[in-house]
Amino acid sequence: MKSFLKMALLSTALLVPSVAQAQEVVTWWDFLGGGDGVRMKALIEKFNAENAGKIEIQATTLEWGTPFYTKVQTSAAIGEGPDVMTYHLSRLPLGVSSGALSEITPDEIAAAGLSGSDYAESNWKAAQVDGKQYAIPFDIHSIILYYNKDMLKAAGLLGDDGLPKGLDGVDNFKAALQKLKDGGAEYGVSIHSAAGDSQWRIFYSLLGQQDGQFLDADGNFLSGDNLDKAVKATTVVADWVKDGLAPAATEYPASIALFTGGKAAMHINGVWEVPTMTDLKAKGELFDWGAIALPTFFDHPATWADSHAFAIPNRVGNEVSAEKRAAVMQVIAWMNKNSLAWADAGHIPAYAPVRNSEEFKTKQPNATYSILADTAVFDPSSVLAGVASPVYDAAGNYLMPAVNGEIDPQSAMEQMRDDLQGQVE
Repeated sequence: MKSFLKMALLSTALLVPSVAQAQEVVTWWDFLGGGDGVRMKALIEKFNAENAGKIEIQATTLEWGTPFYTKVQTSAAIGEGPDVMTYHLSRLPLGVSSGALSEITPDEIAAAGLSGSDYAESNWKAAQVDGKQYAIPFDIHSIILYYNKDMLKAAGLLGDDGLPKGLDGVDNFKAALQKLKDGGAEYGVSIHSAAGDSQWRIFYSLLGQQDGQFLDADGNFLSGDNLDKAVKATTVVADWVKDGLAPAATEYPASIALFTGGKAAMHINGVWEVPTMTDLKAKGELFDWGAIALPTFFDHPATWADSHAFAIPNRVGNEVSAEKRAAVMQVIAWMNKNSLAWADAGHIPAYAPVRNSEEFKTKQPNATYSILADTAVFDPSSVLAGVASPVYDAAGNYLMPAVNGEIDPQSAMEQMRDDLQGQVE
């Protein structure tokens, strides 16, 4: 009997370590390629190393845009899919409407050591639908103004601090573009003018600077004087192209090449191209450059923004367990608290303790344009808005032709309004 008890106790003791060492495997889907993908993989590897035996992330990268979001929706509907995923905040309303996303409760957020007060108000609100939290922001990515320091200095547009001057206001900016062209630049600024998504980002920034609403609280697109504000925003860029100060119908790689090749003095693009500039400069293949927040053309600073965020799918019939959700929330919290490395991709950390840290302030040009966290305007909260959405399609059908002089801005905005309104009525 004593021998039997001894063996039973020994068996029990042997089981304890296995329980203690049991680890949660967290499956993760993202759509991050290029420099973003490299940096995210490095973060995941670091997490797995620090949490060995406790939590392991198993990540899969899918195709960006519509293929990713279609896969998420169909997988969630049949109870499959990941435990957590990277998600654009702009796509949140559609994800919630389709039932693909699970609410993240205040208790879960608090248990993970996170709080809404750790994020810019507009960023945190963009992660909500009807007052409920469906995602945790990871970054804020926006468009910025890249500039050639030598060209701006020669034109008298560079201050002693190395930052551009005299660019605020529609007329001042256009005059600066003309100065730069007169000084030898082929274009004052290069833009991606052959696609709707890039033009939407500039347009929405300029609309926001006028306190314009693309979609009002009653679900109406460009209602009242918002149409006039939209026309003004569109006309600004259309005039650059018409006067030869910005290139017409230019594809994305060509718009970058115009700047990096010294043919355009400035360039409007996302923060995600900061690594491109940094790498070229490190190889001695680029001039002295900088980047700042988009100038204030109208009433006050405002710039289009989106966020890579973390969301939990609502897997029908196969919901994530409480233990797995706790592990997922630990992953999300760790990523936010270690997002300084993510800033190397040009992004602004959403998590304020990192964004306000002394370490982040040394990262340039990120720290210079990080004011965007407080002036960001996120896409309208609508099932029609966001990445690879009907709004982006409409921008390609109406906004882009207006910028390139194929249709007048007034007609373009009226047609864009009517098209989108027809999709909700």
